[in-house]
Amino acid sequence: MKPNIRLRDAFFEVVDNQIKANDPPETAEAMKRLKEQGYSEFEAKQLIGQCIALETFMVMKHGQEHNPERYIRNLNNLPEEPEE
Repeated sequence: MKPNIRLRDAFFEVVDNQIKANDPPETAEAMKRLKEQGYSEFEAKQLIGQCIALETFMVMKHGQEHNPERYIRNLNNLPEEPEE
C-alpha cells in the first residue's frame, strides 16, 4: 500500500506543533526518548504520528471524544504500537 504523504505530513505538523507548544509535554518527551533509543527524527515522528492517527480514528470512526489519557499512555509506551 502506497503511503499517503499528505496525511503523513499533516500528522508530522501536529507533532511539531505539540512539541513547539509543549502541549502535551509527553510528545516532546517521547521524541527525546525515541531519539536517544536510536530512532531518527523522521522515524520518531512516524511513531508519534501513529498515536495521533489512532486518536483521529477513534474520534472520526467511533464518534468518541479525544482521550488525552489514552494518547499520553500510548506516547509513553512508544515504540510499542498504540492501543485503543
